[in-house]
Amino acid sequence: MTLPKLTRLEMSIMDALWNNGPLAIREIQEAFPAKKQPTYTTIQTTVYRLEAKGVLRRKRKIGNAHIFEALVTREAARGRLIDDLLSIFGGRTLPMMAHLVESGKLTAEDLRETDEMLRKLRTRKES
Repeated sequence: MTLPKLTRLEMSIMDALWNNGPLAIREIQEAFPAKKQPTYTTIQTTVYRLEAKGVLRRKRKIGNAHIFEALVTREAARGRLIDDLLSIFGGRTLPMMAHLVESGKLTAEDLRETDEMLRKLRTRKES
């Protein structure tokens, strides 16, 4: 299954589920900061859209409240976003990396961790 594109609000709702596990719509709404909290009906509509996209599902019902759980991982959703971003650059990573370096958002620690990941990947491929 190809992961569908998710909007910023949809990603925020998924974050609430990834961080807290299965939740009711009201609990998802309460996971947002008070100053930026969408209305209940906005969350409800968006949750139903996410359900239609197949990225979450109703796990059970308690009273009148449906409890929803994520069906896709955070890593899969992030991977889709990153792939979409890279497609803007024709699949080339250098423009994005250059921007991260120039903006100061890529640290020496990030580079060390990336180097370690690349070494492990190389070792796995050679095995």
